[in-house]
Amino acid sequence: MSKILLLEDDVSLVDGLKYSLGKNGFDVTVVRTVEKALESLSIISEYDLLLLDVTLPDGTGFDVCEKVRRQNGQIPIIFLTASDEEVSIIRGLDLGGDDYITKPFRLGELCSRIRAQLRRSGICSQEKTGSFQCGDITIDLLGCKALLNGKVLDLTNAEYRLLCLLVKNEGITITREKILAELWDNNREFVDDNTLSVYVRRLREKVESNPSSPEHLITVRGFGYQWREVTEP
Repeated sequence: MSKILLLEDDVSLVDGLKYSLGKNGFDVTVVRTVEKALESLSIISEYDLLLLDVTLPDGTGFDVCEKVRRQNGQIPIIFLTASDEEVSIIRGLDLGGDDYITKPFRLGELCSRIRAQLRRSGICSQEKTGSFQCGDITIDLLGCKALLNGKVLDLTNAEYRLLCLLVKNEGITITREKILAELWDNNREFVDDNTLSVYVRRLREKVESNPSSPEHLITVRGFGYQWREVTEP
């Protein structure tokens, strides 16, 4: 049973979610305030996924996400938001969220997104074959982490998967469609090109010395992206 930490203060929604998610095979722990969610950080590794409401009486789900990412970069995070405004969505993704769902939502859609995130986070357990290197980037598959010049990169789960895909295909242009299919399955109704652009921008900020003039993660206009190994002159 996958364990989920749910941060939500709407009593009627909490009761329905806990019952329905339980019927779908998820073990749900509920906290109703940001304070209680932050108290759970000491045992965050016990959970497989976080469902975070954005607006709470004592703060936001963004606050929790930010602190979680400081100590656990890989646990999937889905935001529950009453707003579909782009600025709110982009902020959540920028802070390290993996997905968002706008209220009101269908339970079937939520369960699909949860399962998708759990499958995607399984890349670490599916590829325990060692490590590989490309220029100054090393991917440690066993440790599920990436290093730049020997220093561990602070990557979210989605950023790590994107980096793995690009580095494994060094020198090959990967289309945006293929990236979406590989990282977010073939059903793209839950993810659009804007979301992918956010992940690319955020990854560049972590692997490029000058993100506005990238040397590694190159945009191939009209097609997609390519990873280039940078060699010393």
